[in-house]
Amino acid sequence: MKKLAAKKILASALFLVFTLISCNQPAETKEVTTTVQEEVKTDLLPSWNEGQTKSAITAYVEDVTNPASPNFIAVADRIATFDNDGTLWSEHPMYFQLFFAMDRIKALAPEHPEWNDKQPYKAVLENDMKTLMEQGEKGLLEVVMTTHAGMTTVEFEQIVLDWIATAEHPIKKRKYTELVFQPMLELLEYLRANEFKTFIVSGGGIEFMRPWTAQVYGISPDQVVGSSIKTKYNYNDGNPTITRLAEIDLIDDKAGKPIGINRYIGKKPVISVGNSDGDLEMLRWADSNPLKSFKLYVHHTDSVREWAYDRQAHIGTFDKGLDEATEKGWTIADMKNDWKVVYPFELSK
Repeated sequence: MKKLAAKKILASALFLVFTLISCNQPAETKEVTTTVQEEVKTDLLPSWNEGQTKSAITAYVEDVTNPASPNFIAVADRIATFDNDGTLWSEHPMYFQLFFAMDRIKALAPEHPEWNDKQPYKAVLENDMKTLMEQGEKGLLEVVMTTHAGMTTVEFEQIVLDWIATAEHPIKKRKYTELVFQPMLELLEYLRANEFKTFIVSGGGIEFMRPWTAQVYGISPDQVVGSSIKTKYNYNDGNPTITRLAEIDLIDDKAGKPIGINRYIGKKPVISVGNSDGDLEMLRWADSNPLKSFKLYVHHTDSVREWAYDRQAHIGTFDKGLDEATEKGWTIADMKNDWKVVYPFELSK
């Protein structure tokens, strides 16, 4: 995928060349030149339909990056935070990290025959989602802790990389990294082309995301904020390791998101993007920035290409956030109507 920053550089270079030779160009060549320039200039968010949402995004960026605007924001303060689950990639029928944890339980099961009769492991091994969900937060947390702790950070990273490279979504029959949202990939690139620094701020595990976000989103590991478990350093006779412990450190969801932003980023965002009530506090945090801010919610309204859900959803509930965004005039992207495609693989159809 070509970077928008590169397109901007290309556009500038083309403009300079066209200016220098325009006096000697025949009229027909000048028309072709103008067309090329317009294509480079307008190809900003090609998977977004023209309308209020796309216009709101570009109007905000053009305003705050214009040195002559009273709303101009210095590059150092151009911080944009994005939720991951349901915002940058799909999250149904359950969070993708839980699929990872379940696959790990199945991989480890031969070493734990007792799991065949013990919940929540029995439900995982039998693919009994109803019983697994009945275990509640405690049961799900046990699954995650069993599969995410007790190894070094290096070992865990490799396990994640191996899984993300091969695992497929049980319904979509695609790799999980193919279920990222094409319009959001374009938005990330568009913002970076305008010198915004893009961060992930997710309820997902920080060390689950960091191994692959650079390749998939162009977001480096140091710009990923997420839930975390405690770790322990060991000098290990001159071969230092950091081991993951079965203790919660930070739940980066709801009120935990501003805390995570303050801890890892140190500045309030001016752009904040989410899709659920779990992101509301993050968007409120951006809204409190004295600099002009932009709050964007992704509303899952497309039951054909993805999933349609909001107020009553068991994953990605969008109820209080929908009301507050509507009341305050925040921007809401309607997936069905605002996006030409949902996933990158749709581009080749």
